[in-house]
Amino acid sequence: MIFSKSFGYALRGVLYVAMMHDENRNIQIDEIAKRLSVPRHFLGKIMNKVAKSRILSSTKGPNGGFALNKTTLTTSLVSLLESTNGLDQFNECTLRLKKCNASDPCPLHDRIQAYRADLLNLLSQTEIGSLLKE
Repeated sequence: MIFSKSFGYALRGVLYVAMMHDENRNIQIDEIAKRLSVPRHFLGKIMNKVAKSRILSSTKGPNGGFALNKTTLTTSLVSLLESTNGLDQFNECTLRLKKCNASDPCPLHDRIQAYRADLLNLLSQTEIGSLLKE
């Protein structure tokens, strides 16, 4: 798989919070983890990163949890990826060689560049809200 578990869990978690938005309540991490069948502790760390990046709102306390904010649904997937993993994967060598660039490419460098650019473009142009409509 191209994306990490962190990014997958973050995206699923944000989409779950968005789907529950009509209930007008904060969605607690225990509920999200249970409904998505993912480890609670790991998901908690990921969702806190997402909240720190202001993709979701987070409230502490007995009625706390996660909720949408004004920009959640218009946030691009590349912003979510950046908040969970960073974008280094778009600049690192596919074969994990230390010296790989346009002037000293690995065997896959030139072939993979177009795919990377297309994927980055797709993630940049896709908003979280658009995934709820599909």
